[in-house]
Amino acid sequence: MENRRMILVALLGLVLFLMYNAWQADYAARPSPSTAAESGAGGGSSSDAKAASAGATDVSTGVGVTQQHLRVQTDRIVADIALAGGELRKLELSGYAVDKKHPEQTLALLDDRDGQQFTLISGIAGADQPLSSVQTNFTSPQSDYRLADGAAGLDVPMEYTDPSGYTVRKVFHFKRDSYEIGLTQTLINKTGHELQASAYERYLRSPPPPDKGPGFMRTAGSFFGVGIYQQKEGSDSYAYHKTAFKDLDKPDKAIEARQKGGWVVMLQHYFVAAIVPPQDQEVTLSAKKSAGGSYSGLYQAQALGSLQTVADGAEHAFDSKLYIGPVLQGKALEAVGPRFDLVEDYGILSPVAKPLFWVLTQYHKLTGNWGWAIILLTLTVKALFFKLSEAQYRSTAKMKKFGPRIQELRERYGEDRERLNKAMMELYKKEGFNPLAGCWPLLVQMPVFFALYWVLAQSVELRQAPFVLWMQDLSGPDPFYILPVLYGVSMWAQQRISGQSATMDPTQQKIMNIMPIFLTGLFLFFPVGLVLYWLCSNLINILQQLFIARRLEREEQRKAALAK
Repeated sequence: MENRRMILVALLGLVLFLMYNAWQADYAARPSPSTAAESGAGGGSSSDAKAASAGATDVSTGVGVTQQHLRVQTDRIVADIALAGGELRKLELSGYAVDKKHPEQTLALLDDRDGQQFTLISGIAGADQPLSSVQTNFTSPQSDYRLADGAAGLDVPMEYTDPSGYTVRKVFHFKRDSYEIGLTQTLINKTGHELQASAYERYLRSPPPPDKGPGFMRTAGSFFGVGIYQQKEGSDSYAYHKTAFKDLDKPDKAIEARQKGGWVVMLQHYFVAAIVPPQDQEVTLSAKKSAGGSYSGLYQAQALGSLQTVADGAEHAFDSKLYIGPVLQGKALEAVGPRFDLVEDYGILSPVAKPLFWVLTQYHKLTGNWGWAIILLTLTVKALFFKLSEAQYRSTAKMKKFGPRIQELRERYGEDRERLNKAMMELYKKEGFNPLAGCWPLLVQMPVFFALYWVLAQSVELRQAPFVLWMQDLSGPDPFYILPVLYGVSMWAQQRISGQSATMDPTQQKIMNIMPIFLTGLFLFFPVGLVLYWLCSNLINILQQLFIARRLEREEQRKAALAK
């Protein structure tokens, strides 16, 4: 009766939890659009150039500029570039939908609409005045650029000539089958005197909207922030550091690193926007949240080059590289910049997670479906750990065998825990059995299980990937809760087959009875790919337990026959 009451309480808690999250989705307060994002940018002044050349990060947007745009389309992206400043205002990723329900809506990683802003500005800052900023009115030979069939790349040029005699030429270099974008900013000096200038590239982003998941159950990997591949002080080596946007809200958390090479990125789940300066040149990488001025409330990530002297009649080209796209694993990222693969962040589990992902991709090549690849990977992992699992199940079987005797000891000693534990240790010693022996195999497997969790949760390749039947998005929760319920049933069946509760005290037994319900409720919001892995793992465990139990039974029969 007590167990039934506990189960009913757990079910009631699960129902209330689901009702709360449904209410949150429908009625919870939504943030108002960012004031900075709505207003765009304000006026600028020549002091902006001085600040930029000194390593600061505020070059303001101008007012009264002509808002003409260039449309750029390649096989991977569709971009919108404003001629006012040559600002990259929007970049859509072909083949990536906003969500599964609206496959016709392409995901815009960079965008300045709907009350949000995530854009890239670039320019040339002089020692005394801005030579090119978001105030600059560029011109371009055409307004629509498309990657031609068979062409390896597409250049999008724009130019501005100042009345004082200098010209700024900006060219975006787009590549076929790539999310890399080259950027060349050239200063041509015909002013009659030398100029000192440096180039900058800067991402501006308003605070991202809150995660749409349940209040305390966020999807693994939902990190919003910046990352810098930073040179260690007094060393030629580098290290990768991430900082969440919420930490940049504190002024003392602003980051600035003057070094040779490196890179800076803005990160979100599955996607990254990067600035990769020339690796042989001095650069200042920085990240902060603006507290005042035209960009108040916006997060910034910037690369600012060192000052270069351009003689009269000469020109100087400032080159940099951008990557704006998915966190694809393997060579696609490794070619972007030194150790750029670090944005595939599995933390301390990377040495385990990356080989697991490689195996997963091989199975995907074989089956053409990520769901079947997950199942095959689960089978592979369980096969590799079969011997460890066998040791665990043998230990469990012995515990089950001692169940009646342990229960007898509990009844004999009642609440006298000290005498009960002593009697149980004497029983284990007499029978030559170590109750902790079954724990070690599980502990050895845990790093692999956690690494698999992160692989399945963070791999953009599984984003919106279909499986079969109703499971049409491996990265999202099961819309009908079928898989989590099956997982709960499989866990309950596994507990009954193993007979673990036979050796537990009443409190532990209650916890064991509630666990399938609790985990079912938890898994309702997990990505289908993760639940599929755990369900398959449980089903394999059940088969292994039945197989090993039968083997142990045969061994006992042989021992009994020999004893006769």
